Amino acid sequence: MSNCNDKEMEIAVLLTCYNRKEKTLTCLDSLYHAIDQTKGHDFTIYLVDDGSTDGTGDSVRSQFPAVKVIESDGNLFWAGGMRLAWNSALAEKEYDAYLLLNDDVVLVESFILNILNTNSHSIKKTGQSGIYCGSTVDKESGNTSYGGLRIVKNSFRVKTTLLNPTDNPQRCHLANANILWISNEVTRKIGILSNRFVHCLADYDYTLTANEHQIPLWIIPGVGGYCSNDHGNSWKAPSSSLKERIAYLKSPKGLAYDEYLYYVRKHFPLFYPYSFFMLWLKTFFPVIWDKFK
Repeated sequence: MSNCNDKEMEIAVLLTCYNRKEKTLTCLDSLYHAIDQTKGHDFTIYLVDDGSTDGTGDSVRSQFPAVKVIESDGNLFWAGGMRLAWNSALAEKEYDAYLLLNDDVVLVESFILNILNTNSHSIKKTGQSGIYCGSTVDKESGNTSYGGLRIVKNSFRVKTTLLNPTDNPQRCHLANANILWISNEVTRKIGILSNRFVHCLADYDYTLTANEHQIPLWIIPGVGGYCSNDHGNSWKAPSSSLKERIAYLKSPKGLAYDEYLYYVRKHFPLFYPYSFFMLWLKTFFPVIWDKFK
């Protein structure tokens, strides 16, 4: 198999956005700076504007006219927006790779080169291209905020550990899609993000599915970009009403009850009873999490 650094590649960059115009524009600006460091490859950017009311779409068209802006009605959330961007790219052509980005990431100029070098490393070590995850760091704390994770199991539950980037590619079990390069060979084998997920977990499900198909998943060397972890607590405050807590349990941006249990049943079936119990415990008795978390 040839090294992707030796031939011109066509890459589709996929993003979705909603009402954070300045972050979206900053992300695109950093992306173009990184592309400028990458010679001999062609990048086409697909951005889903999911019903923004702050003028994001118009500003992107004005400042970055080459970006293909796809308008939607505001009901897609993250996973739906990324699927629309991906399907829009596939409707035009089959690309050599698909680069998924979150629009709140400020990318470092070397991240694409590090991805391409990781692809060469993957081909040398495993004989195939795979999925390459870029780690993001919080600028204020210096801590890794998103990236590749390893799974740690015990008798009762599945835990994940977020790995810090190093100077060399690292294998991992699953990854966030804040910066995620997916080779076309992967898309041919397992498709795109599952439509079973509305907002969160689609990236975890996809990268775990890849692992289950013996597709190599690597963390690229160094920092890929800067981004703060904005998830906060995964439970509602005890002062909220039970009705509000149950709504949060079912919400795509909350605990995503149906999607989470589907995810656990698919990938970690032995831990389904524990997960079911903990979701409801967190909903009925959030004071436990306030006290101990």
